[in-house]
Amino acid sequence: MLSENNTTEFKRELNDKLEKTVISFLNSKTGGDIFIGVGDDGSLIGVKNIDKTQLAITDRIKNNISPTCLGLFDVYVEEKDDKALIHIVVSGGTEKPYYLKSSGMSPKGCFIRVGTGIKPMEINMIESLFASRTRNSLRNIVSPRYMDHAFSQLKIYYQEKGFNTNDSLHSHKSQELLRD
Repeated sequence: MLSENNTTEFKRELNDKLEKTVISFLNSKTGGDIFIGVGDDGSLIGVKNIDKTQLAITDRIKNNISPTCLGLFDVYVEEKDDKALIHIVVSGGTEKPYYLKSSGMSPKGCFIRVGTGIKPMEINMIESLFASRTRNSLRNIVSPRYMDHAFSQLKIYYQEKGFNTNDSLHSHKSQELLRD
């Protein structure tokens, strides 16, 4: 069996530290693995009510952590030595810092992984991570069909002005007009 380290955490059962652990992995570069139903020493204990526990884990991660981390974690069941374990795989997030919604973006809500432990983030680290967030919005994402859309709009414009257009305009004229 594995042992706890900076990317692996064991929990005997689902407890109130789950979100802090997930946040610490989201705020790391590599993410990490959380095993529920495993003692700190690596002994297999198992989880009794697998379905209920899996749903509770997903619900808590989804509703208690901000910004959204959907797509950055997966929760699944593993069988080892006839015992059911829950394995939570967490990726390092792209919108750091992640934090507890109830505590906000503060040392009480933002956490990092240090060795096998979890520590609150310092204010300057929170501010630095927030300042370096990648902001994507729809207006900044270029359509892969940009030229097709541009030509369609150009064609409509010329037709409204009474000009006759055909598809040959698209190949070279629209690119010249778009550059101007």
